[in-house]
Amino acid sequence: MSRRSWKIPDSEVTPEAVYVRRREFLSLGAAGALGMAGAALAFSCKASAKDNAGSGLPIAKRGAFATEEKQTPLDDVTTYNNYYEFGTGKSDPSANAGAFRTRPWTLAIEGEVKKPQVIDIDELIKAFPLEERIYRMRCVEAWSMVIPWVGLPLADLVKRCEPTSNAKYVAFTSKVDPTQMPGQRRAVLDWPYVEGLRIDEATHPLAILAVGLYGRALPNQNGAPLRLVVPWKYGFKGIKAIVKMTLVDRQPPTTWNKMAPDEYGFYANVNPEVDHPRWSQAKERRIGEFAKRKTLLFNGYADQVASLYAGMDLRKSF
Repeated sequence: MSRRSWKIPDSEVTPEAVYVRRREFLSLGAAGALGMAGAALAFSCKASAKDNAGSGLPIAKRGAFATEEKQTPLDDVTTYNNYYEFGTGKSDPSANAGAFRTRPWTLAIEGEVKKPQVIDIDELIKAFPLEERIYRMRCVEAWSMVIPWVGLPLADLVKRCEPTSNAKYVAFTSKVDPTQMPGQRRAVLDWPYVEGLRIDEATHPLAILAVGLYGRALPNQNGAPLRLVVPWKYGFKGIKAIVKMTLVDRQPPTTWNKMAPDEYGFYANVNPEVDHPRWSQAKERRIGEFAKRKTLLFNGYADQVASLYAGMDLRKSF
């Protein structure tokens, strides 16, 4: 697949340690991988236009805070992704995730809660009214999209498990299955992928657990069957294929903060005044557009979330 002129080369945006490992992998297996990639990509692109495993989604009502900006085409949303469990290239997830099995699937909720539980994904979808949230999404690599997510407010799920007074953070853990996730067969990252939010961030009305996009079940390459969406933060906070939520009393480790703490902070709030060490965050390129645009503080959601960080030095807590 040829890269469009506005798409950012992987070598310019991938952290150096990861990129070196990727080059090593390609040198070992490029010939065989290329032969399989074409067929896999053709299959997965067709699959992305259909409901994922299991039944289709219930009709979702339009949620609050939706942007009226032009939405990114479905083809771009489903073929230009960061999802290292399926490869470090932007087209790798759509090429490699087509056969990923998302049923059966359960979400475990544990830790500082009065009602620990294990919920089947389809029961979770039935238990909460779904909403469509059209959000601006900003990647730390300086590209962005506008995506109509379908999901449930994370606050509703947190409330259901009744947090104790000790619960200060919510930690998330993604699935580990190297037999289905080829990217996990190498130590590109410290698997499983883990993320975390302060509990006031997790219960903010903007934070959702997405189960779909564009009115259909979430495609595999976009994090099926359950992923986090926090639109005022950089995209790497949006952990995919979630299997566990743990409410804890102290700040949990997060994958990219462990991998490169000088480049990826725990908070990861979109901030045009705090550059990545290797590129500026002042501007971004919306996928599908050529000209760059100014990056908005908190990705344009400052009116809703700035109060969460009152009194904090956002250059230190980046």
